[in-house]
Amino acid sequence: MDMDGKSNIDEMYVVVNKKKLRCGYTTGSCAAAASKTAATVLLGGERKDTAVIVTPKGVILSMRVEDIRVSDACVSCAVRKDGGDDVDATHGMLICASVSKRTDGRIVIKGGEGVGRVTKKGLDQPVGNAAINSVPRSMIKEVLDDVCESFYYKDGLTAVIYAPDGAEISDKTFNPRLGIEGGISILGTTGIVEPMSETAMIDTIKTELKMRRAAGEEDVLIVPGNYGKDFSEEMEGSEDDRAVKCSNFIGDTIDHARELGFKSLLLVGNLGKMVKLAGGVMNTHSRWADCRMEILASNSLLAGADADTAKRIMSCVSTDEALDVLDDARLIERTMDRIMEKIAFHLNHRGDGMRTECIVFSSKYGKLGETSGAKEIMERIKKEARP
Repeated sequence: MDMDGKSNIDEMYVVVNKKKLRCGYTTGSCAAAASKTAATVLLGGERKDTAVIVTPKGVILSMRVEDIRVSDACVSCAVRKDGGDDVDATHGMLICASVSKRTDGRIVIKGGEGVGRVTKKGLDQPVGNAAINSVPRSMIKEVLDDVCESFYYKDGLTAVIYAPDGAEISDKTFNPRLGIEGGISILGTTGIVEPMSETAMIDTIKTELKMRRAAGEEDVLIVPGNYGKDFSEEMEGSEDDRAVKCSNFIGDTIDHARELGFKSLLLVGNLGKMVKLAGGVMNTHSRWADCRMEILASNSLLAGADADTAKRIMSCVSTDEALDVLDDARLIERTMDRIMEKIAFHLNHRGDGMRTECIVFSSKYGKLGETSGAKEIMERIKKEARP
């Protein structure tokens, strides 16, 4: 396909849970396409309603350009973010670039209105920089270098990337949590958005872990979701947002925490997910494994349950329903003791030298169990949180 051809993003799909989902393009690709068009108009005077770029993944994108504005000092234009079937907070928003001439031969990339600023260490960019990540910066520089070369222009360009709605939309992203203030981030490692991408979710978790480690934290609190976050805050007696959400990616989160040099990790979660750890299952999404009742039933037998109790557990739909069965048999504590032993074994194996502890709770029955060192790590985390 030549560079004037139709973007092959139109033929790019991923299959998730047997559904065919259309891919899209990142804010980084939008910024590069807008920068290319603005530079082309600035140096050559020719207006085009599309910009063609090649992503780091080698995909040719032909992207519609909007709102071209020409002044004596600069040219600006916009490209609308298309997340495909992965509709996130930035889907449909305008990513803009304003390009002006320099006299020192340099290519300079800046962040303008609606693009956030980095305020904490450990992120892709240093503190104080605009939140335009390394790969998008490289993409923007590459297209600007190409435009300069095509017009035999050597004096340099400045590209200011901005997003008119960025400040408002950023509140719906992870940016406030990560210490990026005032707007969205310009992101993307491949230039392509893959719907429901597990890689993107794991990258987000790793980014937050890196930020916390760079801030000097040695003990990290991990929760799968809001239930774990709320429960951990009740235990701490504080609303300080200390927990990193890992979704279903418990194993990957432990791996990254170990690689980053955390001394210890405390996992706090609901029995519905945590019980799977007793079977060594480290991705707790139901499409990978759902052995909840098998684990509860087998451990109830080891704790002294009779066959009828185990059969009743196997017919349960939820873990709270299974706990009701165990409560009738007065076996919750003994069964959970068995389960916590197995959770401790598998977590320590995955932690591979990093101390890894766990607290398990139920929304109905409260705290159900904890590994031997969980309380000590929670106390350290509470101490670190105090001003």
